[in-house]
Amino acid sequence: MQQLATLVRDSRALAVLAVPLVLTQLAQVALTTTDTIMMGLLGTEALAAGGLALVIFNQLRTMGVGLVTSVGNQVAAAAARAEKAQPATGAAPGGKTAADGDEVRGLVRAAMAVATLAGITGAILMILIGQAATLLGQDAAVAERAQGMLYALAPGLVPCLWFQAIRQFTVGMRRPQALLRITIASIAVNAALNWVFIQGTFSLPKLGLTGIGVATSSVYLLSFLALYASARRDSLLAPLLSLDLWRADIPTVRRLLGLGTPIAATYGSEAGFFFVTALFAGSFGAAALAAHTAVNQLVYVVFQVAVGLSHAASINVSRELALGDHGAARRIKNTALACGAVVTTLVGIFYLTAPRLVLRPFFDPGAAADRQGMEIATGLLVIVAVLQFFDCAQNIGVGLLRGLDDTKSGFRITLIGYWAVGLPASWLLAYPLGGDTRGLWLGLLIGLATTAVLLLRRYGRALDVRAANAASPSVASA
Repeated sequence: MQQLATLVRDSRALAVLAVPLVLTQLAQVALTTTDTIMMGLLGTEALAAGGLALVIFNQLRTMGVGLVTSVGNQVAAAAARAEKAQPATGAAPGGKTAADGDEVRGLVRAAMAVATLAGITGAILMILIGQAATLLGQDAAVAERAQGMLYALAPGLVPCLWFQAIRQFTVGMRRPQALLRITIASIAVNAALNWVFIQGTFSLPKLGLTGIGVATSSVYLLSFLALYASARRDSLLAPLLSLDLWRADIPTVRRLLGLGTPIAATYGSEAGFFFVTALFAGSFGAAALAAHTAVNQLVYVVFQVAVGLSHAASINVSRELALGDHGAARRIKNTALACGAVVTTLVGIFYLTAPRLVLRPFFDPGAAADRQGMEIATGLLVIVAVLQFFDCAQNIGVGLLRGLDDTKSGFRITLIGYWAVGLPASWLLAYPLGGDTRGLWLGLLIGLATTAVLLLRRYGRALDVRAANAASPSVASA
């Protein structure tokens, strides 16, 4: 009973930060879900082409986000140290001293500089990869339509990463509430702009699939401006919000890159893993790629719960270690995994009991061209019901290690789990042994499960070393 009471108490503490982040993540994925549904309305070929474009965009966007993700941990640790040094006596939330404020302002400048460089580089790479799609085994007609969407998505990468930099600052300060309001509003704006640019209303040209990319880029810019304006109105955040990135401190930029590059590589490793399997799926034809795109979008929805839990757990680990509470840092792992297990189990039951209802937004059962894609996707849901728990667990593991400032281990482990185990398993089960996309997803499951086990084991061992060093400073660190 005591353990259950502790779990409930820790879950409530985690939920304070995790729930706004999870809801924000779910609202954000509603943007791409809306895009995917709009693609489906344009036909199976458009869904396949748009799905390919989104996979490429998400690969580069995710790596850019990784470069600034450590900002939240750095800010949280600084706030906790200030709180420990100066017990609250009516101080503002966050307990920031003048010195801490200077540090945070420097982190924001550096994060914006890194986001700008990453956005420009990613936009160029996005276009180049799109032009090479046919060389990667994709259907020529699908690749051509994907290129048009990528041209429209490329300009949105910079404001997308600006938004993420400011987001990490607000999360590190434990004030993420505005994120949810802004993201929910962006869903409606995105849906409206999608319709306008696809159909060419208000005398605008009818852009079709490319219009979805234009709408998405526009929404990223508007979201950044809204988040910046909200932070400027916050009495705690405003004095610390400095966007003069040309004044970014080079050592701070290097520190962020030192922490962020392994995170970007970790995120990129996972996104690349899914990207390669999407290419594999495309080799089975447009219907298989459309099914893969639809099911991958469903996984992406549930993945946002894992992202929210991972970020909250990561921030809380940084905070508890700065306060010297290793026991609390250890319990955070169990709490986050228990919460993730509950969510993925409930969603998995829904997949298995109502598969056609789940897939209905992506396919029209009355259209002959869509029926094959729906049949393939229905078979994949059985695998996904299990896979999503391990996907959640490995994401939480990456966040926990980030809370220890151990960003390199996550990258090394994902290389093993995804590329040394998962990808060969996907290829083997899809081609020599399977001959369809179910083998691809079984390989994904194996890779994610391996990664989750290795990450969580690494966190437990690293935390043991931290606790031993804290108890006896003479103990050598691992």
